[in-house]
Amino acid sequence: MPRNWSESEIAAIVEDYFEMLALELEGRRYNKTEHRRALMHTIERNHGSIERKHMNISAVLAVLGLPYINGYKPYSNFQQALFEAVQARLHDDAVLYASLTGEAAAVGEPLPEFRIDTEQIVDPERVYVDAPLPLEVTDPQLPADISRIVRKFEPPAERDARNRMLGKAGEEFVFELERKRLSMLGRQDLADNVRWVARDDGDGFGFDILSFHGSGTGYKASRERWLEIKTTNGPKTTPFFITRNELSVSEENPEIFRVVRLYDFRRRARAYRLEPPLEDRVRLTPAIYRAYP
Repeated sequence: MPRNWSESEIAAIVEDYFEMLALELEGRRYNKTEHRRALMHTIERNHGSIERKHMNISAVLAVLGLPYINGYKPYSNFQQALFEAVQARLHDDAVLYASLTGEAAAVGEPLPEFRIDTEQIVDPERVYVDAPLPLEVTDPQLPADISRIVRKFEPPAERDARNRMLGKAGEEFVFELERKRLSMLGRQDLADNVRWVARDDGDGFGFDILSFHGSGTGYKASRERWLEIKTTNGPKTTPFFITRNELSVSEENPEIFRVVRLYDFRRRARAYRLEPPLEDRVRLTPAIYRAYP
C-alpha cells in the first residue's frame, strides 16, 4: 500500500511546482524531467508518483481559478493536506499570488505588461476556441472537508471582477482584435467605428465593446455585435460574474449580444464566445441577494 506523503515531502513538491510555474509565466525555458529527477533524490518518490502529485497541484490551482503548468493536466484526486499546503504557499507569498491573479499593483509591485500586441496575431479567429460544454463547468465533486476550505478562499469570480487592471486589459485586447478582424475582412470602415463603450461612455450599458459582424454584404455585414468581456488568468472553466443588467441586455438582444470569455490571459490569451440564452450555456447561480427589512 502506498505510503502517504509527509508534510516535508508535500512542501518540497509544492515549492518545486511553483518554481516551474513562475518560470513558465515569465516565458523562460525549464526542464520538467530534470525537476522530477532532482525531487526523486530529495523525497525518494518514483517518477509516476511525482508526476501525479504535480497533476494534483494543477487540480488545486484549477479549483482556485488560477493558472497551472502546461503539460500537467489537473488530476483531482488530491488530499486535504496538499490543498492546505498550496493555500498556505499562496497566502504566505503576496507577490506570487498577485502575479498569478494579475493584481501585482495591490502589493506595490511594478505593473505587469498586460497589453498583448495584436499585430502579432495572424488570424484573430484563431484566438477563439469552442466554449466548454455545461458538464465541463460543473463544480468539481470535492470531499466535504476540502469544500469547506475552498469556500474560505477568495472566490475566483469575485477576485477577477474586482481586478480592474486585468479587466481593462482584456477589454483593450478584444477592442484591438475586433478592429483587426474587420480590417482583414476588407471592412476598414467598420473597423474604424468599433467603440470601447465601457471606457468612453462608462459602465451601465450591459456590454463593453460595440463591434460589427463584418462578413457578408450590406446590412448583414454592418450588423452590430455587443461584446461583454470577462477576463481571467485562470483556466477555461474559471467561473465569472454576470450582472443582472448584463443578463437583461442579453435577453433583450439575443441576436447581437455575446459574452467573450478571455482565459489564461497572461500566458496565451485564448477566448470563447457565449450567445444567449446564457442559461443554456452556463450554470447561473445566485451570488448575492437583495434583502428587504
